Amino acid sequence: MAAEDSPPIVKGVRISHPDRVLYPDQGITKLELARYLEQAAEWMLPHIENRLVSLVRCPEGRQKKCFFQRHAGAGLGGGFYELEVKGAKERENYLYIKDTKGLVSAAQMGVLEFHIWGSRVDDIERPDRLVFDLDPDEDIPFERVKSAASEIRNALGELGLESFPMLTGGKGIHVVAPLVRRHEWPTVKAFAAAVANRMAEHNPERYVAKMSKAARKDRIFIDYLRNDRSSTAIAPYSPRARAGAPVAWPVFWDELSKVRAANEVTVSGAFRTPRSDPWQGYGKLRQSLKASALRTLDIED
Repeated sequence: MAAEDSPPIVKGVRISHPDRVLYPDQGITKLELARYLEQAAEWMLPHIENRLVSLVRCPEGRQKKCFFQRHAGAGLGGGFYELEVKGAKERENYLYIKDTKGLVSAAQMGVLEFHIWGSRVDDIERPDRLVFDLDPDEDIPFERVKSAASEIRNALGELGLESFPMLTGGKGIHVVAPLVRRHEWPTVKAFAAAVANRMAEHNPERYVAKMSKAARKDRIFIDYLRNDRSSTAIAPYSPRARAGAPVAWPVFWDELSKVRAANEVTVSGAFRTPRSDPWQGYGKLRQSLKASALRTLDIED
């Protein structure tokens, strides 16, 4: 192969079939996806590194066959690591990423989504993030979703937790609070469930905390189930395997009012305009579920 025909290399990863189109409607290629992840790495890695990750792979593009992968297997390139995790019946090896090479390797594999655990590989039983996924029924206007995010923020604030908003790249918003790794999964899940259920009880015409499709009619589902061992949530700055090539996009609270839709930021447009990190300070917060907050919610510490 002539030098000019050699596959491009991004962060030490050889990108085969760089012109393969992964998002047909936008014409976004595998190489362009790799470049996006290389650019996003500075802000994305603090949230994804050393977390177990489930991948949505679409090797031939978004509109063809896609599948989840969380274990090592065929087509897995360098940049990935494994951790043996004890499950309900047996031990399994799960994947995680440490660096930019891992992100770019994922693009080489046709990965269009990264879904992360709420804990790190050095202590998987103690989560370091709390996440509420606001999932609206089809006909709910986005203004109501933004209002719900603000209500979650206020509820968490009253319980001593600062939180950060993220557009999911789908229909909803994630409200995420960093945690000091003090409590194990059952306590964190119980806390999240109590917050969600209180909101649903106070505003039953607007919110529901149950997965039932019938119960979610004309309401916003406050999904707290992401806060469980082995459950995952879309990673900040992850692309989405959806029409339009949207990305999961962290925002400032004060810019949320200007956002028109949860999928308005895309792979091709994400970093066109320089901006400061909307989650600056996230990693420096030292907050945990306070004993007083747990008592308020009738949860044993």
